[in-house]
Amino acid sequence: MNVKKQLKDGLITQNPVLVQLLGMCSTMAITTSLFNGLGMGLSVLIILTCCNIVISLLRKIIPNDIRIAIYVVVIAGFVTVVDLLLQAFIPALSSALGVFIPLIVVNCIIIGRAEAFAAKNTLGASALDGIFQGIGYTIVLVAMCVIREFLGTGAFGGGLLDPVKGLCLDGTGAGFQIFPAEYGVSILTLPFGGFLTLGCLIALTQYAMRKSEEKKAAKKEEVK
Repeated sequence: MNVKKQLKDGLITQNPVLVQLLGMCSTMAITTSLFNGLGMGLSVLIILTCCNIVISLLRKIIPNDIRIAIYVVVIAGFVTVVDLLLQAFIPALSSALGVFIPLIVVNCIIIGRAEAFAAKNTLGASALDGIFQGIGYTIVLVAMCVIREFLGTGAFGGGLLDPVKGLCLDGTGAGFQIFPAEYGVSILTLPFGGFLTLGCLIALTQYAMRKSEEKKAAKKEEVK
């Protein structure tokens, strides 16, 4: 079990959104405020980790012919638990995310990691994979929220932070207004803004990874 490699894969080289291009629908749809992005990211992290653990434990007894159906049942169970907990303790987040919480059941990130990793690896490795992939997903959501909210409205921390009340888990935080909203690029708050922001992040990630590979290749040539 290579923890360092798993961490690097989850955050960078195999990031579920920026590299594997999974879960893009929810990524673009809910990243309009920090409250939504962080809530969705943590929900997926918890569900992904729990599903990886259960599927890894059952991997030797799951019949190959119905494995996908079993994955979906396991995922649906944990999604239901998280959905009910959000409704009970953070109803504002449940309302803001709406249908995107139940849709985690068919999120390609969860099913993909179950099939590609948890079904083939040990409990410890699968748990770490769920955590690191979930963190990678959450970081992308938060980055998109910050970019779209800040450049689009001039604010930061909408729903989650408030200059007077501080941390708000009820979704009522006004956020910190950095510059007047009329000077913002309002198109970033629209659906097209999600496509544009995500495209730029993917391009930046691919460029950085290509440069890193070129540097490694250059070093190998120098050694030769």
